[in-house]
Amino acid sequence: MTYGDVTALDDPVGSSLRGHHAHLGRRLGRAATYVPGVATFSAVPADAEAADWADLAQLLGGGRFADLFSCTATPPSDWEPVFVLDGRQMIGPHDGPVEPTDVVELGAADVPEMLDLVTRTEPGPFWPRTHELGTYLGIRDGGRLVAMAGERLRPPGWTEISAVCTAPEARGRRHARRLIGALTARITARGERPFLHVAESNTGALALYERLGFESRKPVTFRGFRTP
Repeated sequence: MTYGDVTALDDPVGSSLRGHHAHLGRRLGRAATYVPGVATFSAVPADAEAADWADLAQLLGGGRFADLFSCTATPPSDWEPVFVLDGRQMIGPHDGPVEPTDVVELGAADVPEMLDLVTRTEPGPFWPRTHELGTYLGIRDGGRLVAMAGERLRPPGWTEISAVCTAPEARGRRHARRLIGALTARITARGERPFLHVAESNTGALALYERLGFESRKPVTFRGFRTP
């Protein structure tokens, strides 16, 4: 079984938009971003020049949000900083467990419930078309969606696990563990390897991912800006 080159994880947004997610992106020169409603992530090369930033600004429009994710390039001084968050990139095991039977696939019809769950739990950015990035799985209790997790960035040979969240009233039942296990099983079954990102301050999530076999690869800094 062959996995992707780990260096693809140095630019997970750009490598996804150049490959598996090209149909969900917009490109101009060396700049790229997702179409509205899917994600706000944008990418320029690590050695970005003034022309690259101008291209990204043209793609996004004036006064628009640019989520540079873990891109290390520094934008021009007239790009307004919006947020900075310390995080960690982690890579998962080569093999996943047997997929549990209580998870269900989520799709377009489930988006209202998915958005409601995200609003209540705040796992990270999630938009009306984010589910198009990959497979999203959920757990229902009495018909109500109480937990979910899904696939987000797709560098060659890798799939990011994201949007891991559980409703407050359903916590303590190992829902996140089962969902991550189910996604890991699917990802490794197609010859890829899972990875994820987590805020450094989220010590509970870090401990969970380590118990599930994820290992820290490197620290990352998430940054967002607003275009001139």
